[in-house]
Amino acid sequence: MNQRLHELSRRCLGVLILAVHAPMEPSWSQATTAADRLASWEQHVRLEESSTYRDLRWRAVGPRKQGGRIEAIACPPGPTSIIYVGVGSGNVWKTTNNGTTWKPIFDHESAGAIGAIDVSQSDPDVVWVGTGEVLMTRNSALPGLGVFKSTDAGETWQNMGLHDTHHIARVLIDPHNPATVYVAAIGHLSSPNKERGLFKTVDGGETWRPSLFIDERTAVIDVCFDPGDSETLYAATWQRALEGQHNYGSNSAVHKSIDGGETWRRLGGGLPKGDSVGRIAIDTATTDPRVIYALVDQTTGDGLYRSSDGGESWNKVNQDPVRASWDWCEIRVSPDNENEVYNIGQNSFVTRDGGKTFTQIGGTIVHLLPHDSRVLHLDTHAMWIDPHNTDRILFGNDGGLYLSYSRGEDWLHLNTLPIAECYAVTVDMEDPYNIYIGTQDNAALYGPSDAVVEDGGPDPWEHVYLDRWGGGDSYFTYRDPTDPDTIYYESQNGGLRRKNMATGEVKGIRPRLPDKDTDKTLRFAWMTPFFPSAHDPKTIYCGANHVFRSPNRGDDWEVISPDLTAGPAMPNLRYRAIMTLAESTLEAGLLYAGTENGHLFLTRNDGKSWDSISEGLPRLCYSRVVASRHDAGTVYVTLTGMARDDFSPYVFRSDDWGKSWTSISEELPLEPVNVIHEDPRAASVLYLGTTLGVYVSVDGGSRWQSLCNNLPTVSVHDLVVHPRENELVIGTHGRSVYIMDVSTIQATAP
Repeated sequence: MNQRLHELSRRCLGVLILAVHAPMEPSWSQATTAADRLASWEQHVRLEESSTYRDLRWRAVGPRKQGGRIEAIACPPGPTSIIYVGVGSGNVWKTTNNGTTWKPIFDHESAGAIGAIDVSQSDPDVVWVGTGEVLMTRNSALPGLGVFKSTDAGETWQNMGLHDTHHIARVLIDPHNPATVYVAAIGHLSSPNKERGLFKTVDGGETWRPSLFIDERTAVIDVCFDPGDSETLYAATWQRALEGQHNYGSNSAVHKSIDGGETWRRLGGGLPKGDSVGRIAIDTATTDPRVIYALVDQTTGDGLYRSSDGGESWNKVNQDPVRASWDWCEIRVSPDNENEVYNIGQNSFVTRDGGKTFTQIGGTIVHLLPHDSRVLHLDTHAMWIDPHNTDRILFGNDGGLYLSYSRGEDWLHLNTLPIAECYAVTVDMEDPYNIYIGTQDNAALYGPSDAVVEDGGPDPWEHVYLDRWGGGDSYFTYRDPTDPDTIYYESQNGGLRRKNMATGEVKGIRPRLPDKDTDKTLRFAWMTPFFPSAHDPKTIYCGANHVFRSPNRGDDWEVISPDLTAGPAMPNLRYRAIMTLAESTLEAGLLYAGTENGHLFLTRNDGKSWDSISEGLPRLCYSRVVASRHDAGTVYVTLTGMARDDFSPYVFRSDDWGKSWTSISEELPLEPVNVIHEDPRAASVLYLGTTLGVYVSVDGGSRWQSLCNNLPTVSVHDLVVHPRENELVIGTHGRSVYIMDVSTIQATAP
């Protein structure tokens, strides 16, 4: 195999040089403006209202039992059974009966990604929502479009501005005056911008002014009141790298204001400083407002710091290790004990001695719906402690919402929300057919296409595999068409597996290079593309930075390409790997591979040689490449510039195996595109999944129409048309799976 790799590298070297030096100046590199995004949302609505297919309806089919990422929790004042939760990319939900049943209350706004919620303590009908994912501050984190206010407990909403903040970490309503609100904004993930820091309104959002602004690269990630004086606030700033992942710097610090945010003073007195300081979480003690805690992410070692004099002096108090990071950094002080502090994160801990020692939070888990995991799900992002009954705690994590009445000793998993964050979706040919999905941190699942999502009903979905923690990230999942007991699935970074569903036997089939030193150069995307061949189900293809082929269902692998990601570095690359891989169903040996760093390749001889076909395309990350099932020379690609805060839709078509390309995205709103799919019956019908919905074209991409209809505002990561039932199945990233009958669309195609 080493000799074959050497020969392929030598053969393709000239091709790679041409691809790397192709003249593609980045005219796309400008961040999309807030004004353009607002205008684009208006276009989104117009397309939905004018669509020929606006009367077609989506039906939700689940799953619910696995949960999904909860990033925000809020409750009105007083003893209450009302709970608001913000799903990372699945909108806002409300319950009035302590989680028995839920209602989505934010489904058709201009953003579906939620970062913060707050309910006014003086007027519980006033609810504020800050949009944009916060905890997953990666290239895939979905941005929002500002802050929203409801004055009728979530029945209706009004966008109140701050559109260019992208990601809002906290919304804080003055406990005595609902017209005074503070908003902590992260700003753009990948480019400098002015609309970041802490903002304040005193007129209910009609006008805003910057309260704490450091520079165009520094966020405000946390803010809290002094419990006895709402004019006194503490805020944590966070210097972000924007390019790359080194989110540390001297501007990461804790600040204090004693005049309602008019002026701020940076606190020191024992707090760490310098270029080693990253994200900081802060909270104050209700029982003693002089006590403040700061959890600090540091390259030199994370620490919990405590002040007993209102922030004038600080001491590092933890003897046990604490966990903080740029992704998880949250603390909460119990309202009835200044020495009881919760450190929530990948695993969650509590200290009851003022931060010296910590105990991991676990206990017995009871699920409203049947579930296999018997431990508290990993990755907690939100926490709420009932100030009137501090034994009552809510946890929001990647498994959904958990409720404890025993101060975290035991938990009830309120797993009835259909909020799976799907990455990929496939179907089989059973009757009714089954749908297979890979999800964010909840593994791979499958369920029947006739499933019904309703409160109190069963959830027929099952996990392909679930470990004791609840799974892990999973992506492409396939049922072997010749062996119904065999399912292929994966976890992050190339963790391919094959399972015999009858015996339960699981075998890892991750591709590897034979030489251990060479294998260290192997790079997989977090979502690794792979698939069984349409021409021989025993053959599997997989993309890392090389393309691999297995002739025997993954037992053995051979590399069939050189490193297709070679070339100059680009900003904000996480994997430098192949992101999408496709095979022609019409021509055996015809494969396409698109990379994160903007290269697209083709082979027509099953990997013996590869040609660059990137010329004429923007140098961006390829989100999907699809070989036509109707014409061997036709291929479609979608690309995304979201990692550069570029929200333009990039969709291209070639009818000559990639020798020339035509843009087919002219009428689409400014929504990054995740996936394109060609109808199996009508060659001219194309379906598109974007970060805000679904679109269809019946003329090969010349004109696009909305299929959003009754779909909530949600990112559609994958879609497929069942070839027998003529149903479009979409995997949403935050609202599980939906199905629509598209026979009407097929009938109207030319």
